[in-house]
Amino acid sequence: MNARTQTPRHYCRILLEEVCDIINKRYNEFLPSMQGAEALMGQAEEVSKEIDILKSCIETEVQHNLHTAVTEHAKLKQQLERNTSVIAMLRHLEEFHIAMEEFHKALLEKKYVISATQLEKAQHSADALKAWKGSELPLLRALSSELTVQRENLIYHLGDEWKRLAVWKLPPSKESTGMKSFLKMELQLTLGGTKEPQQSSPPLLSCVLQALAIQGELQHKIKLFSQVLLKYLLKPLITYPSLNVDVSEQQGEGILISLQCAETPEEHPSPSQVYTKVLVVLKTLHTHLLDVSVADVSVGERKVSVILGDLVWQEMSHCIIHECLLHSIPTNSSQLEQYSVVIKETEEFEKSLKEMQYLRGDATELLKYARDINCHFASKKCKDVIVAARKLMTSEMHNTVKITPDSKLSVPKLPSPGSGDNKGKQKAKKLETPRLENEKQLGALTLCLPVCRISESVQQLMELALHTLSEAVGSSSQCATQLFFTVRNIFQLFYDVVPTYHKGNLLKFPHLAAIQHNNCMYIAHHLLTLGHQFRPHLPDPLSEGAATFVDLVPGFRKLGAQCFLAQLNVQRAEMLERLSTARNFSNLDDEENYSAASKAVRQVIHQLKRLGTVWQDVLPVNIYCKAIGTLLNTAISELIAKIMMLEDISTEDGEHLHILCQTIIEEGPLVFIPLPEESKNKKYQEEVSVYVTKWITFKELVIVLRANLQEIVDRWAEGKGPLALEFCSSEMKSLIRALFQNTERRAVALSKIKDS
Repeated sequence: MNARTQTPRHYCRILLEEVCDIINKRYNEFLPSMQGAEALMGQAEEVSKEIDILKSCIETEVQHNLHTAVTEHAKLKQQLERNTSVIAMLRHLEEFHIAMEEFHKALLEKKYVISATQLEKAQHSADALKAWKGSELPLLRALSSELTVQRENLIYHLGDEWKRLAVWKLPPSKESTGMKSFLKMELQLTLGGTKEPQQSSPPLLSCVLQALAIQGELQHKIKLFSQVLLKYLLKPLITYPSLNVDVSEQQGEGILISLQCAETPEEHPSPSQVYTKVLVVLKTLHTHLLDVSVADVSVGERKVSVILGDLVWQEMSHCIIHECLLHSIPTNSSQLEQYSVVIKETEEFEKSLKEMQYLRGDATELLKYARDINCHFASKKCKDVIVAARKLMTSEMHNTVKITPDSKLSVPKLPSPGSGDNKGKQKAKKLETPRLENEKQLGALTLCLPVCRISESVQQLMELALHTLSEAVGSSSQCATQLFFTVRNIFQLFYDVVPTYHKGNLLKFPHLAAIQHNNCMYIAHHLLTLGHQFRPHLPDPLSEGAATFVDLVPGFRKLGAQCFLAQLNVQRAEMLERLSTARNFSNLDDEENYSAASKAVRQVIHQLKRLGTVWQDVLPVNIYCKAIGTLLNTAISELIAKIMMLEDISTEDGEHLHILCQTIIEEGPLVFIPLPEESKNKKYQEEVSVYVTKWITFKELVIVLRANLQEIVDRWAEGKGPLALEFCSSEMKSLIRALFQNTERRAVALSKIKDS
């Protein structure tokens, strides 16, 4: 059927069917469901009412019963806790009782390890009881008191057993100062400490030591033992070379360790002797006393020898270093190679100690000290050198030796710079310089020190410096550097010590001042070439130019010059003080004034003669002549000044002045006696004017004092004569006015005194 055949009637029938279906569902299906739901709603309301009734019942009756039950449960719980605590306390009391019973039983049987263990259990039980709320109970206090008593009882028994195992016999405290007092010392180790071949450790010894460890007393016992061991056995053996250790087995009593004396010329024992003696003692103790393992709560199981080693090693090694190794350090660099034997012995010594478990770890201070022999050798050498140098510096200076151009210091034979390894040859090649020759050669004495006298101690000081530098040759770089700078320190010490230490004598005694001057010049002379002598033979960096002493030369020259100039100033002051008593050389016609002036002149001459004698054959000739000439020049300059200041000189005064001045002219040259041979001194006595600046002036003044006016005018020679060379016209006119009365002749003479 197509669309055209579908009529409106067909559509109406379909619509009617749908409406019928909807009505059927509405009234046949929905309404009954709704009615059932309403019925259920009614039932639900009834149930809700019943629930409300039940809830009200629970709130009124059940809640009350539940509160009562909870309260009762809490009470029962508290009761249970109290009962549990009481049961625990009773259990701890039972454990305490059992432990104490076992403790007493074991103690009677001398089973000290069990005793100590049971006592520790009792202690734990007591500690648990103290943690309980009723720890203030008298019972707990009684238990603590009992524990303390029994612990002290156990420690007493253990200490008593320990004393039987190691019995000390010590010298009286009043006698424990000298070496012989240690001969009365004995240590007896009983058989309880002897190791049997069938058992790993002796029962009694092991029990005692283990029990002490459990009680925490082993460290204290071993500490006390170590202190006595060090003081009366180990340290004396290390310190005194004549003491030897003797170990003997006593019949039925154990081992006896004692000290014996054997006379020996040595002041300090050798390392091998010390190591041997110490090992004998420690091996004996290890075999019969300390080779026992004990359990320690803090560090676990360890040997008793470990405990003793920890306690004695530091002090013992310190004693070995300072009483033995320090004195075994060679005094000569050639002996350093032989010291390897000592290093080997030290290694073997420590190896033995490690095998017995006295020592733990690798390298110790003892072995490090032995291996650092180069450093210690240099330090000891430097210290000894400085001490020897200071002793020489503070010794008497007046013991002298004569220095001549032929005098030479004994320089040790040094190896050739080119000998040895390639490095030495390269160094020698580097030091080579082209030889330059000149037709005119220097004289043999050109750079030699002039003849003089120096202190014997200064010559020894220079020899000490040379010997020390020779020790640096062939040494290690560090050792050579240290020795080289020690030599520099010697001279710097001389610069500071000698002027201070001898200050008073250097100002008081002109002889010592001259010697000190020579000493400084002698040192400065050798310092110029000292570094050059040794530089090619020293290791780098000293060989590169650091080895020099030239920088010290100006200081020593200045030091010597200042010392001698200070003495010259003292002599000059004394001379001027003597001349000041001459009453200005005026009114010499008075006998008293003339006597005072004559005395002053004689004293000056005497002073110069005394200095000439004191400095004779001490100062170099040129220094001697300059010094005496300077002082003589001071005297005549003062005399010239005093005479030139006089305004009126009578004929008698002039005569007296002439006599006084003539005395100086006659005796002045005689003070120049630099050499002991009298005949050789004439040369210097004839050359007084070379060393005394005012000598010619003084001689002209003496001539004028006796000359007449015409002679004075003639010597003036219109400003060209010898008199005009020494005096100016004003000075000569003033002198003429003082010597001659005011006459026409004087006026004519004065008119002729003019500068050219």
